[in-house]
Amino acid sequence: MKQRYNYRIHPTSQQEQLLAQLFGCCRVVYNDGVALCQQIYKEGGKKPSNSELQKLLITQAKKTEKREWLSKVSAIPLQQSLNDFNIAYQNFFNSCQGKRKGKKVKPPKFKSRKSNQSARFTRGGFKVGQHKIKLAKIGKVKIIWSRKLPNPPSSATVIKDSASRYFISFVVETIPEKLPDNGQSVGIDLGIETFATLSNGQKIKSSKPLKKYQRKLRRCQRNLSRKKKGSKRDEKARKRVAKVHSKIKDTRTDFLHKLSTDIIRENQTIVLEDLNVSAMVKNRKLSKAISDLGWGTFRTLLEAKSVMYGREFIVIDRWIPTSQVCSNCGFNGGKKELNIREWTCINCGVVHDRDINASKNILVAGGHSETLNGRGAGRKTSIKLAVGDEASTHREIRFKHLSLFQ
Repeated sequence: MKQRYNYRIHPTSQQEQLLAQLFGCCRVVYNDGVALCQQIYKEGGKKPSNSELQKLLITQAKKTEKREWLSKVSAIPLQQSLNDFNIAYQNFFNSCQGKRKGKKVKPPKFKSRKSNQSARFTRGGFKVGQHKIKLAKIGKVKIIWSRKLPNPPSSATVIKDSASRYFISFVVETIPEKLPDNGQSVGIDLGIETFATLSNGQKIKSSKPLKKYQRKLRRCQRNLSRKKKGSKRDEKARKRVAKVHSKIKDTRTDFLHKLSTDIIRENQTIVLEDLNVSAMVKNRKLSKAISDLGWGTFRTLLEAKSVMYGREFIVIDRWIPTSQVCSNCGFNGGKKELNIREWTCINCGVVHDRDINASKNILVAGGHSETLNGRGAGRKTSIKLAVGDEASTHREIRFKHLSLFQ
C-alpha cells in the first residue's frame, strides 16, 4: 500500500522566492487549463486530452512572450499540475455518469494564491540526501528527518500552508504490518463532552483545541478586521490568524492520531457508529463543538490503520437505537433527551450510563457480543473492511495516500 510521510523543510530566503515562483507557475498552468476548457465547452467543443493540454499550455506557451517565464522553473511540477487537472475533470465526468460513489463532484475551479500552495516532483526532479533534499532548479533545501523513510519515495510534494510554513510530502510504497490477533473487540460511542466512550467503560475526554485558543483567535481576527485590505499590516495580521488556526489543527490531529493508534493496537475488532456529521453541524447550538472534534477524521484514521495493521473495522447502521436499548436485557426504553446521562431500565432495573450503554450496544450491533438474553440488536453494517490486503466490500479505500503518524 502507498503511504505519505510528511517532513518540515526550511528553505533560505532565496529558495523561498524560487518556490514562490514555482507555485505561481503551477497555479497559472492549472488556471489556464480551467479557462481553456470552460471556453471550449461554451463553444460546444470537447475537452482536449492530457497530452494535448501539456503541449499547448506548457511547450507552446513557453515560446510566447506572455508565458516565457514558465521556462525558468522545472517542467516536472507543471506537468503534474496538468495531470491533477485532468484527474479532477475525470472525477467530475465519472460523478455525472454515476460511476463515482458519494457526493456529486463539481468541475475544477480556479486556484487562488491565498490558499495552500503545492508543487509535486516525480523521480528525476528530486534527490534525497542525509540532511538536505535537492529539488530541480531550487537547490538543496534543509529538511528535518523526524523518522526514516522505509523505502525510496516515488514522488515528493512541496507544500506551503497559509501560515507560511514549508513541508515536503513523500509517497512511499510500504508493506502492511500485521499485528498479532489478541481477540479483543471494542465498541466506540462518540460524543461532545467525552470524545469517545469505549465498551470496556473507558472514557476519553475531548481535546477541544478550538476552545483552548478561542480567546487568542478572536483577538487576532478582530485585529485583522481593522486593517486595510491589501496592505502589509493586513498580510501580517492574516498570518497571525493563520498561525493560530495551524496550532488548532495540529493539536487536533495529534490527539486523533494518538488515540486511533492506541485503539488499533489494543483491539482486533473495532466497531463504530455511522454518524451523519454533515446534518449534525446544521444545529447552530452544537455546530462549533461538533466541528472542533474531528469525528470524520477519526473514522478515516481508524479505517486506514485497520488495513495497515491487519485489524477488522466495522461501521454499523446509523438508525440502530443504541441509546434507547438496554445493553443488559435488550429492552427498548424509547427515545431519551440529550441531558439524560443516566437512566434505569424499567424491565431489568439496571442503572446505565448513557454513553457506556451505547458503546456496548454498538459492539452488539457489530456482531461481536450479545446481551444476556440474546436480544442484541440486528447487525447492519454499512462498511466492513477485510483484514490484510483485501478490498472493502462497499467502497474503495480512499485513504491510499493518507499521511499517517505513529
